[in-house]
Amino acid sequence: MVPGTALVRHGAILPEDKRLPKGLVGRVWREFARPYRRRLTFLLLAIVGASTLTVLPAWLVGRIVNVLERPDAPGADGALNLLVVALVAVALGAAAFSLLQRYLSASIGEELIYDLRRQVFDHVQRMPISFFTRTQTGALISRLNNDVIGAQRALTGTFGTLTANVVQSAVAVGTMLFISWQLTVLVLGVLPAFVLLAKSVGRRLQELTRQSMSLNADMNTVMTERLNVAGAMLVKLFGNPARETDEFSHSARGVADIGVRSAVVGRIFFALLALVGTLGTALVYWLGGQRVLTGQLPLGDVVTFALLVTQAYSPLAALTNAPIEVLTALVSFDRVFEILDLVPPIRDREGAVELIDPHGEVAFSHVTFAYPSAADSSLASLERGISPALDAAPGALVLRDVSFRARPGETVALVGPSGAGKSTLLNLVPRLYDVTDGVVRLDGHDVRDLTLRSLADAVGVVTQDPHLFHDTVRANLRYARRDATDDEIRAACEAAQIHHVIEALPEGYETMVGERGYRFSGGEKQRLAIARVLLKDPAVVVLDEATAHLDSESEALVQRAFTTALAGRTSLVIAHRLSTIVDADQILVVQAGRIVQRGTHVELVQAGGLYASLYRTQFAQARDASRPGHDGGGEAGIPAPA
Repeated sequence: MVPGTALVRHGAILPEDKRLPKGLVGRVWREFARPYRRRLTFLLLAIVGASTLTVLPAWLVGRIVNVLERPDAPGADGALNLLVVALVAVALGAAAFSLLQRYLSASIGEELIYDLRRQVFDHVQRMPISFFTRTQTGALISRLNNDVIGAQRALTGTFGTLTANVVQSAVAVGTMLFISWQLTVLVLGVLPAFVLLAKSVGRRLQELTRQSMSLNADMNTVMTERLNVAGAMLVKLFGNPARETDEFSHSARGVADIGVRSAVVGRIFFALLALVGTLGTALVYWLGGQRVLTGQLPLGDVVTFALLVTQAYSPLAALTNAPIEVLTALVSFDRVFEILDLVPPIRDREGAVELIDPHGEVAFSHVTFAYPSAADSSLASLERGISPALDAAPGALVLRDVSFRARPGETVALVGPSGAGKSTLLNLVPRLYDVTDGVVRLDGHDVRDLTLRSLADAVGVVTQDPHLFHDTVRANLRYARRDATDDEIRAACEAAQIHHVIEALPEGYETMVGERGYRFSGGEKQRLAIARVLLKDPAVVVLDEATAHLDSESEALVQRAFTTALAGRTSLVIAHRLSTIVDADQILVVQAGRIVQRGTHVELVQAGGLYASLYRTQFAQARDASRPGHDGGGEAGIPAPA
C-alpha cells in the first residue's frame, strides 16, 4: 500500500471538506456485516494466524544459525532436524491459513457485492422518473460498480490488511525487543525519516491519481457518446473520422502520460522502501556484528534481527497511514448509503389497495402541478460529481386547475401548442409524477391510494419514441407479460399490424432488435410497442404523440393498429395531427397549463378559437400538399372544416 493513495482508491475521492456521517461504522456493522459476523471472526483469526506465522521463519532461521555456529554441541543434530521440521511446518501452516483467509475473504466479498448491488438496483429502479431525468447514467452505474466493490474491499480487504499489519508489526517488533531493545530502538529510529519521505511521495501520487481518474472519465465519456448507436449515427452524418480519432487520441494520450508519471512516482516510493530496508539491515549487521564479536549477542539473533527489520518496516509504514486508509474505506459505504437513503417520493401509501378488475374511468379534479425541486429528485453527486447542495425550490406551475373525466371506453384527445403541458398531464395517470394539488382518480380511487403495481397493470402507455431493449423481438414483447404464450404474442402482433414484418425476418421472433430497436423503422417500433400494450391488456391506454413523426404509410398502419388496441378501452391521446382524433369522444384544448376549450371535433371547429385555428392551418397544409407537383407531406384524409 502506497501511503497517500488511500483517498483515491476504488474511485472514491474524499475532498478536503468532506465529513463522513457519525455512526457510519456502526451502521455498516449492523446492516451489512451482520450476516457475515461468524465468517468475519474466522477471517480475522486466519489473518492473525497467517501474519504470526509469517514472522516465525525469521526466528527459526536464527536458531538454525545458532546451532550451526556450534556444531559440536550436544544434541546439535537433533536440534537442527527439529528446527528444519518446524520451518516446514510453519510454511505449511502459513499456506493453510492463507488459503482459508482467501476463501473466507472471497466468499464474504462476493456475497456482499451481490447484496449491495441487489439493494441499490432495487432501490434505484423504484425512484420516480424525475430522478432519472436529472441523474448522470454513468455516475449511477459507478455506484453499482466502483462504490459497491469499494465497500466490499473495505470490509474484507482494508480492515483485514490493517489487522495483518498490526499483528505482523507487533510480533516482529516484539521479537526484536526480546532479542535486543537497544538495537531495536536504533534500527527503528530511521523509520520517521522514511515515513516523512513516503508521505511526500504519497501526496504527489495522490494528485496524479486524481488527475488520472479525471482523464479516464473524459476518455470514457468520449467513448460512451461516440460508440452508442445514436452517437455513432451522428458521427457518421456530421463528424470527421480523423477529427474524432484526434480528439480521442488527445484524451488517451493524457491517460498514458499520467500513467507513466504515476508509475515513476510509485517506483520512487518502493525504491525508498528498499533503501530504508537495506540501511536498516546494514545497521543491524554493523551494530549487531560488533556485539557478536564481543560475545554479547549470538550470531543467529543478528540474522533473525536482520530478517525481522524488513518484515517490520513495511507494516509499520502502512499503519502510519491507517486513519486515511480507514476513512477512504468508509467513503464507498457512505456513497452507497447516500443512494439507499434517498426516499422515493412516489411509493405505495400505507394501506394502499389493489385495483381489481379496472373499468378505466379516469377523472382529473382541480389538478395543479409543478415539477419537484432538484433536492427532492436527485443527488448532487449524481449530477455533477461532488458539488454544493441542490436547489430546494420547486419548479414553476405547469398545470393549473385541470378538471375532466374520461368514461370507460371513451377516447379523450389532448391538443395544443408545444409546451402547453399535455404530456405532463398524462404522466400523472400512471403516477410518473404526483399532483401538487387536486386529485387524479381511476375508477373512483385516488391513484395515490392504489398500489403502484396494480396501477401499472391498469395503464398502458405508447410514447412518441418507444424503447426496445437490446434483445429478441419475443423477449421485448414478453416484457409486458412474462407468461404470454407464443400464440398470444402472434395474435397481438397481428392485431398491431406487425406480424408480417417479423415473419419476413430471417430469424423471425428471435431477431435481435439492436440497441434501442434501431434495426426497426419508426413505424415498426410503434407497432411493436402497440403489440406490447395489447399483451399487457390494460384498461386505460395513453398515447403520447405516437404518430407525430411517421410518414403517411406508417401512420396508416399504426392507426389501424390503434383501432384494435383502443377497442373497449379508455384512451387518452395526445395528437399532433388533428386528423387522427376527429372521431374522439372528447377533445381537450390545452394552453399554458389550462384547458381552454373542450368538446367534439365538430363543436370545436364551429366554436372557433385555438382549435379551429390549428385545424384550419393543418387543413390548408394538407390541401397544398395534395396539389399536383407538390413534394411536401401533409395531413392525409383530413376532412374539410365546416
